[in-house]
Amino acid sequence: MILAIESSCDDSSVAVMDERSFELKFYEKISQEADHAKYGGVVPELAARLHTEALPRILQRAKPYFSELSAVAATNTPGLSVSLIGGVNMAKALALALNLPLIGVNHLIGHVYSLFLGSEARFPMGVLLVSGGHTMVLDIGAAGGIEILATTGDDSFGESFDKVAKMLGLGYPGGALIEELAKDGEPRFELPVPLKGDRRLEYSFSGLKNAVRVQIEKLKEAGELDERAMRDLARCFEDAACAHILDKLQRIFELRRFARFGVVGGASANLHLRGLLTDLCERAGCEILFAPMKFCSDNAAMIARAAIEKLRKKEFTAPAELEIIPHLNLRSAFE
Repeated sequence: MILAIESSCDDSSVAVMDERSFELKFYEKISQEADHAKYGGVVPELAARLHTEALPRILQRAKPYFSELSAVAATNTPGLSVSLIGGVNMAKALALALNLPLIGVNHLIGHVYSLFLGSEARFPMGVLLVSGGHTMVLDIGAAGGIEILATTGDDSFGESFDKVAKMLGLGYPGGALIEELAKDGEPRFELPVPLKGDRRLEYSFSGLKNAVRVQIEKLKEAGELDERAMRDLARCFEDAACAHILDKLQRIFELRRFARFGVVGGASANLHLRGLLTDLCERAGCEILFAPMKFCSDNAAMIARAAIEKLRKKEFTAPAELEIIPHLNLRSAFE
């Protein structure tokens, strides 16, 4: 079995997975959302302290599996440096104490493998990764090589939801709050779909976010920013953000043919986006795969699954040499 640790941002998680059957033998995750909500976003120093409290408690409960482990893995890139340190240092200590190989895992690769938690990976395929920090479209070849087809030049899809929620005073994290508010909203505000008509394969959410800010200011000045207006604005923002994702994917689908297409990342839990993508893939004759709702956001199960691939190739790192890399050049992120 392989034990994996995830601590790239504000979730402390440990998983133990059977390297042959992919059965998840142990899994636990402690979210810090409530602790950060009062500040309107993740506070790095607080996240680091909470990881040092939570990870040892979870690891203690995973102790019965220690004698069956064949390797230890941890997310070492990308993420908040102060958060990554906690998980990586714990993995190093455990690997040394149990005399086991150590594996560093790219967090973004982990999201890709959240599609295959209980099975062998099925490549080639296209992948849309939408999370709080990243928005990108990938083309993964049969041998696992990855080409980045599109990424964002500013805010990510998930980040834009968090920022709009903060503007509306909804709290953190904002994705689920905006989605819930939008359910009963009417599309009465005109918000721009970013880069509409621009054939560049690129995402940008800063302009849309600014358009929401301007609309909020107008409503406040008119004394009309009531619950009804907030619902309608949330609906219009969600519609525009999802339309932007779809617009660029339609262009990509014109240029590339995928037998299957996966959707991963915390923001992929958005049901409106899932519906639009399902329709797109049906029209393209493409099988669509979603990560299970429970494992859309950051978790150690996906890190364990990705680590199994590296274990098979014996891609180990000596504890003294495993470094944390908070930020990566996206073009080298998958090397």
